Amino acid sequence: MYEVVVAINIGIFILLSLSLNIVTGYAGQPNIGHAAFFGIGAYTSAILTSKIGFNFLISLFLSGIIAGIVGMILGMISIRVREDFLAITTIGINFVVVAIFRYSPFFGGSFGMAVPTPTVFGIEFNNYTYLSLIYLFIVLIILFLRKIENSWFGMALGGIRNNEEAAESIGINVKKFKIVAFTISTFIAGITGCIYAHYMSFISSDDFGFLTSITILSMTVIGGLGTIQGPIIGAFILGIIPEIFRFVADYRMLLYGGLLVLMMRFQPHGLFGKESFLLNKLVNLFGRGNRW
Repeated sequence: MYEVVVAINIGIFILLSLSLNIVTGYAGQPNIGHAAFFGIGAYTSAILTSKIGFNFLISLFLSGIIAGIVGMILGMISIRVREDFLAITTIGINFVVVAIFRYSPFFGGSFGMAVPTPTVFGIEFNNYTYLSLIYLFIVLIILFLRKIENSWFGMALGGIRNNEEAAESIGINVKKFKIVAFTISTFIAGITGCIYAHYMSFISSDDFGFLTSITILSMTVIGGLGTIQGPIIGAFILGIIPEIFRFVADYRMLLYGGLLVLMMRFQPHGLFGKESFLLNKLVNLFGRGNRW
């Protein structure tokens, strides 16, 4: 059972890292407040199921929609501000969202909210149900990202990441693609928040604070931005380290921050990014084959 709980927690962060990678890795737009959309999805589902009585499957979809709408607004903001200013804006959004959850009685205030255990087709969820659902979504998102990478949409995002002005000069609608990237990214984060809320059965504003955003960003950057394998491996490594080395659990943020600095200084492409030293060594060792 302990192994199942660890696998669920890692799976949740894999989903969040993959979703952040769409806007930060593929489109090159900084988002240091991704946990806000994770929280929006969680609180949306908590309200829909506990206060209104919606079915879990309906709340799952609506949680993604609500988070995606807020993400679309952030995408519109990204048209006006760039780079450092956009990063600061996303941090501000994270603090504003957490403050709303913390100080509004409608969201349970500082006491948080209880979330009911979902029942679908007469079957009540348990840890194995959550585990299966999470990893089903991971597989679906991986397939979706593979489609993106081989599509015009993926090439357009790559052009925006490399040089917005050059991308616009060859006819790429930079504004539209930015908004779409933010919307898809936050939609997935919202769905993940819904699953997380019901799995935990209780949520509070602290679950979605700035430290959670830094954790998600660390996993994505350390694994390798702009790839599928990078966020997965990064989430697994940083998710399993505190479980194996319990004595560093209290210093998790210090560890993540230190790793971020080291990666940006010595391995900016991440451990398994497209141009990473480690990935190239493994490819040379085991043969080129098919990359993710």
